[in-house]
Amino acid sequence: MANELQSLSQLFNQRLFRIPDYQRGYAWLQQQLVDFWDDLVNLQDDRYHYTGLLSLKPLKSDELASWGEDLWLVKNGYKPCHIVDGQQRITTFLILLNEIVGFVRGLDKNRANSDKEIILGYETVEEIVSKYICRKRSQNSVVTTYFFGYEVDNPSAEYMKYKVFGEPYSGTISESYYTKNLEFAKEFFARNIRRLYDEFREGGLEAVTALYKKLTQNLMFNLHEISDDYNVLVAFETMNNRGKKLTNLELLKNRLIYLTTLYDSDVFDEIEKSSLRKKINDAWKEVYYRLGRNKTIPLSDDDFLRAHWIIYFSYSRKRGDDYINFLLNKFSPKCIFEKRPVLVESEVEPAIIDDIADAEDSEVAEMEEMETMEVSKLQPQDIENYINSLKDMAKYWYDTFFPSESANLTTDEKKYVDSLNRIGIGYFRPLVAVVISRQDILPESRVKIFKAIERFIFISFRLGNFNASYKSSDFYRTTRLFYSKEKDIDELCNEIDNGIMKYLEEAKNNFVIRIGKCFSVGKGSGYYNWSSLRYFFYEYETWLAEKHNIDRFCRWSMFTKSEKDKVSIEHILPQTLTDYWRNMFRQFSDSEIKMLSGAIGNLLPLSKSINSALQNDSFEDKKHSKTSGRRGYENGSHSEIEVSKLQDWTASEIYNRSESLLKFMQKRWNFEFTEEQMTKLIGLSFVKNNSAISENK
Repeated sequence: MANELQSLSQLFNQRLFRIPDYQRGYAWLQQQLVDFWDDLVNLQDDRYHYTGLLSLKPLKSDELASWGEDLWLVKNGYKPCHIVDGQQRITTFLILLNEIVGFVRGLDKNRANSDKEIILGYETVEEIVSKYICRKRSQNSVVTTYFFGYEVDNPSAEYMKYKVFGEPYSGTISESYYTKNLEFAKEFFARNIRRLYDEFREGGLEAVTALYKKLTQNLMFNLHEISDDYNVLVAFETMNNRGKKLTNLELLKNRLIYLTTLYDSDVFDEIEKSSLRKKINDAWKEVYYRLGRNKTIPLSDDDFLRAHWIIYFSYSRKRGDDYINFLLNKFSPKCIFEKRPVLVESEVEPAIIDDIADAEDSEVAEMEEMETMEVSKLQPQDIENYINSLKDMAKYWYDTFFPSESANLTTDEKKYVDSLNRIGIGYFRPLVAVVISRQDILPESRVKIFKAIERFIFISFRLGNFNASYKSSDFYRTTRLFYSKEKDIDELCNEIDNGIMKYLEEAKNNFVIRIGKCFSVGKGSGYYNWSSLRYFFYEYETWLAEKHNIDRFCRWSMFTKSEKDKVSIEHILPQTLTDYWRNMFRQFSDSEIKMLSGAIGNLLPLSKSINSALQNDSFEDKKHSKTSGRRGYENGSHSEIEVSKLQDWTASEIYNRSESLLKFMQKRWNFEFTEEQMTKLIGLSFVKNNSAISENK
């Protein structure tokens, strides 16, 4: 068993490296790359740098069945190895090495030269490539073998070969979260090599050459070869608790593959073990494809794993890694060989919080007494059922985040799932994923559920400001029952509606109290401080567009930010009064004007940032476009156009519009404020007492 310090140059002497199927893909992110680059650039030419342990598992001939056309190098004396620990560093070194080669090839003086004619240090590029990257079987052979790569049927294998190393004629390449990391590393090194070259100007090539020499000769690995009698899967799980730890999803994959090796061959033979192992790899391949499908917003693998645990198994409100502890206990060697008791918590529903300052997003764990549940002996079929479910749910999980891209949703469904993301889907995401997965249910029935969930969220959390975990336990359990078809649509919708009705009065009263505080002395900004104001106005905009049968309305992304060219919420009656506005509202005190300014009826979503130029202008000037290119209300959002039709902006108009918007709220989310609550929410009784208020039409 080798156990010695070796450089990259020594490591790549007659070895072939492959990443086995139980390994995760390339996980290094920007910070790890920056640290590595700084270490290498700042390393003195005559110094060595210890880079850590490299654990290899030499492979026997019967373990090379999937190596196919690469076996010719094995027959010519190359030693095939699995990288058990150290793949992140080896991958990084080779990406950098390849980018150095590509950069030198691309220099003006080398573009017309072949690899045999380009020198880097004391070697030709042809020699460097044939030592570290790949070799052809013969001069005219179509077989090219790469010294480093992934086992077959892994998206990273093709991506590394065609996108990183640049082999032509790739065809369609599957991408995942891990291939995104490979792409980022390639671009990172390309940028920094160019910067290094430019910094040294005339000495740029010498600087790049020095970088290559340090990479291949001065970075030292502590090489460790795992003997045959050492359990390589257990070693992998243990070793990867160092450095950048395995994610829980990666850890679980390794555990499941390990379990396939433990079954008695008399009842689960090698063909069946191989088949199950392939299904595990296929499942993880699909999961990572879905989680990394959107390169701009990759999805968290741990969030998905936890959600699927809720869907498939159970739920507890213990803090920490309760879900992965459950899964690793469920899928453990002990479960294959014996039954054992497991302690399970029973739960208490969290209290409702009626003060906005006290609401928390975290869940509160409360325990009563413990009960014991018997876990049955784990069968291969149990593993297969679990991974099939995990694989299947991945696409529906993706749909909950990006409904517009879904092939599983109708246009109406996309609209309402999008609405759930706007309002803040929270702990309902697992349930929504399950509802989408139930393709046996009619689309209109799924829409009914989505509407019920959105109403629950608005009333409970946007109005009532209940604790963010309010009824989460109930709905997590319901998610599993609905997934297993133990609960039907009507039962689900009734449960959601009952969750609203039980505490509807508290929700409304909480909203009244909270808005009152927003108008109180010292704050005074009124509805402008309501965190759900943008969501409310977006829904109002959508309603106006549908009411007038107009397709054009602002995208939600426009409502979520206030920087340049985004929608902002502005005061029609400004907070800082000019002589015009002071004269218009001269009959009111300063405190009353402040109440009028902060009323919901005085707030307006402006469709373009250029409207900020309106600010303190007169109402007439705010309504109309100017020759300077400034846009007025008459050419703005639907809400602006609605306001622009009024002749003047008075206290009565603010009162009327406030009442109208609150009535829309009641109709949109199907509830009613009492007369007293409505009066307090309008907050302008002094206007009603001192002037005639027109009836809303």
